[in-house]
Amino acid sequence: MPEHCTKETCPISDTIYGYAPQLAADTAFLVIFAVSMVIHGIQGYRYKTWTFLIAMTIGNLCEAIGYGGRIMLHSDPFSDSGFKLQICLLTIAPAFFAAGIYLTLKHLVLTFGPAFSRLRPSRYTHTFISCDVVSIILQGVGGILASIASQPGPLMTSGNDTMMAGLSFQVFTLLVFGLLTAEYFTRVRTHRGELNPATEPLRASTRFRCFLVAVLVAYTAVLLRCVYRIAEMSKGWGSTIMRDEDLFLGLDSGMCALATVLLNAFHPGLCFGYSMSKTGEVEKLGSADSERGPVVAGENEEEAA
Repeated sequence: MPEHCTKETCPISDTIYGYAPQLAADTAFLVIFAVSMVIHGIQGYRYKTWTFLIAMTIGNLCEAIGYGGRIMLHSDPFSDSGFKLQICLLTIAPAFFAAGIYLTLKHLVLTFGPAFSRLRPSRYTHTFISCDVVSIILQGVGGILASIASQPGPLMTSGNDTMMAGLSFQVFTLLVFGLLTAEYFTRVRTHRGELNPATEPLRASTRFRCFLVAVLVAYTAVLLRCVYRIAEMSKGWGSTIMRDEDLFLGLDSGMCALATVLLNAFHPGLCFGYSMSKTGEVEKLGSADSERGPVVAGENEEEAA
């Protein structure tokens, strides 16, 4: 933010964003992410999807606090604290949603059959979560550097470049994830008669098909958000894109809210927590370290995601 400026002494156009964030919109998104976080907590406890719970909780918490920062900017567009909160937390939050999405692929592979996968199911989790951690670190460091800078200059430029690197790496990771997923399901389609018979009832269920669509839409939403932020950052601080609040609300706020709400409505625990077998017995699918598919109730059960 410009040094020595206050809302009494400088026009709003002198701020980096060039506007005072909308109170109603930012309050609405704060509530959406806070409620989603609570629901994810309840669902995670119910279905014992601890890793997924951690990813979605951190993501939603960052979003909620970040929108608290934007509410502070509504009251005072020159608020240094508000700027720091929202630039740091809203930048890294979607990476945690991406982590939640990455966690689902292992269990999809176990459901259809590991034989058609290029990688062992557990390696999807290890590989993509590791990449996600790298992108979070880069974006976080970039956000901190940008928030320390009081106005556009070398330090803010360094922060911008670091965030750009983190966002670009995140988009690259998302695209590789999408390609591997598409390749896997192409193989599945050509080997329909060889799919895991133990999970046929689940695969045929409406809830599982809805879950697949929800994950696809959530993935697309997070990817679009990241592409938007790269376009925004590439133009520099105070750019036309950065000063377009409607664009931000649609392609950042809206996309992130869509992703987390869909993963509430079609939580992976609904599919990979418990499913009814043909005989009516309860099965728990894909333990955390399993590479062999369903684990029948009564065996050693671990987390589903």
